[in-house]
Amino acid sequence: MKTTQTPAPVPAESGAPVTKEDIPPGPPPKAKKEGTVLNVFSHGVLVIWAFMVAMPLLWAVMTSFKDDRSIFSSPWSLPDTLHFDNWSRAWTEANMSDYFLNTVLVVGGSLVGTLVLGSMAAYVLARFDFPGNRFIYFLFIGGMSFPIMLALVPLFYVVNNMGLLNTIHGLILVYIAYSLPFTVFFLTAFFRTLPTSIAEAAFVDGASHSRTFFQIMLPMAKPGLVSVGIFNFLGQWNQYMLPTVLNTDPDKRVLTQGLVQLAVSQGYKGDWSGLFAGLVMAMLPVLAAYIVFQRQVVQGLTAGALK
Repeated sequence: MKTTQTPAPVPAESGAPVTKEDIPPGPPPKAKKEGTVLNVFSHGVLVIWAFMVAMPLLWAVMTSFKDDRSIFSSPWSLPDTLHFDNWSRAWTEANMSDYFLNTVLVVGGSLVGTLVLGSMAAYVLARFDFPGNRFIYFLFIGGMSFPIMLALVPLFYVVNNMGLLNTIHGLILVYIAYSLPFTVFFLTAFFRTLPTSIAEAAFVDGASHSRTFFQIMLPMAKPGLVSVGIFNFLGQWNQYMLPTVLNTDPDKRVLTQGLVQLAVSQGYKGDWSGLFAGLVMAMLPVLAAYIVFQRQVVQGLTAGALK
């Protein structure tokens, strides 16, 4: 019994006309349809998420320009008149200017100290092998998992015995200790991804360890420093529990304490328009910092995954 075999298609010769049989088949229509549905679903989720994040911020900004009556009578409508006096009242009468200055001093000093000390510790743990290296590294990891609420009472007595209670520099030192575990954990992984050949070349040329670190390795770690700096800035700027326990002097209050004081200053007849104005004031530096450094944040987060 003879079987009929279908001859294999012969490719068209050079210069010969191309027919439909010579064109390779494209992807099936079902795959294209599934890809389109997936793109529509993912974009829809992103739009919903962006709306959920941006809507409270826009509502807070809009409410900061209303008076107290409009806030309760028509909370979702646009303000009929822009009340800029809410901002001036919150800045002067509610002492938001003093709270803002105290916050800038505390967060600025603690952020610089955290990045300097954290980067030095992370560089040593990532580049040098010595007895106890892994033990020290895991101590920092354990510091990330330790609840800060359990340390408030002993921390209060330690700071009080050192004479640093109700002081700006005492709060700076506490913020540095609070932020160091995450900083060391983040930068240790980042320093391990940097090439060792450049540091070895610097040692061959006679550079010391400190010069190699500050002039060569630290500039190379700029994306990681910016990323961890933004995270520390967010955490320290919005910190409320530590200053509430360690900073009871009204003249040394930070923004979070000032906002709470503004909310409860008049009981149930609080200055709601001034409160929203103060809230937006406290929120703007954080948004500005992230908008300016968003590219460096993304580079720092992805650099550790690429070697």
